[in-house]
Amino acid sequence: MEVGASMAMTSRAPGAGVAGAGVVRRSAFPGWEKQAQAGSLRVGGATAGAAAVAVRARGTRPVAPLCSVRASRGSESLHDSVDEALLLKRKSEEVLFHLNGRCIYLVGMMGSGKSTVGKILAEVLGYSCFDSDKLVEQAVGMPSVAQIFKVHSEAFFRENESSVLRDLSSMRRLVVATGGGAVIRPINWNYMKKGLSVWLDVPLDALAKRISQVGTASRPLLDQPSDDPYTAAFTKLSMLAEQRGEAYANADARVSLEEIAAKQGHGDVSKLTPTDIAIEALLKIGNFVTEEPTVHGQVDSQSRKMQAL
Repeated sequence: MEVGASMAMTSRAPGAGVAGAGVVRRSAFPGWEKQAQAGSLRVGGATAGAAAVAVRARGTRPVAPLCSVRASRGSESLHDSVDEALLLKRKSEEVLFHLNGRCIYLVGMMGSGKSTVGKILAEVLGYSCFDSDKLVEQAVGMPSVAQIFKVHSEAFFRENESSVLRDLSSMRRLVVATGGGAVIRPINWNYMKKGLSVWLDVPLDALAKRISQVGTASRPLLDQPSDDPYTAAFTKLSMLAEQRGEAYANADARVSLEEIAAKQGHGDVSKLTPTDIAIEALLKIGNFVTEEPTVHGQVDSQSRKMQAL
């Protein structure tokens, strides 16, 4: 099922309804939201007893603007930006055939950049991009995950999150930025294993710095009063990482920001751009899809026959 057709998702919220366009949450990476634009989410009216959400994806913008910030720094930066865009395009072309339309699910801790990197991947692959948190908000008719936690509960949110992932898993050619806690429910892995899952692994100290800079109001698991936002964020993130670490490791591919920074010779993950991370994600996806068992090789063989007709 292609995303060009609307997808109806029914919430478990009694009598909830919402109308209007979805707004993609700002990334925890400062400035990243300026480099990637969100797809459009259209919300339909509610049925009697449950909210119905119709989701449509618009075409995303070209890749070139993603590098515009760096290009403004001089001819050397412009050259680097062009090289990045070309490399991104080449890597996407290498993996696109082997993906065979399967969805990509980005998993990782809150603030790891899943939404921003997801938009870049969707652009270069010709996929549509969705943020599962935003779809849950629209399904239950509430403006934020924090509000859902406050009015209902985390368990209520998780149930609706699973419903969203279930419906998305029936589609093709999607990049899905999942919520940080989506990995804790085994049923969600059943849905995500219908596609490919990629773990964006960001060091906890870097996450704590980024999240403390932009605030925790939109992150209910971290939103606690503190005179030292960084220490509070780091402590809570450490606890969550201990609880979820093994679950994240279930992903088909792991993108380590520390490894990318080491390759670039500086070791500082804060210097990485979303494009850097997207390129590494495509590389890891490519490694995975080209090493898959025979069952996927048979799928690729069928795709080649279809293309030859």
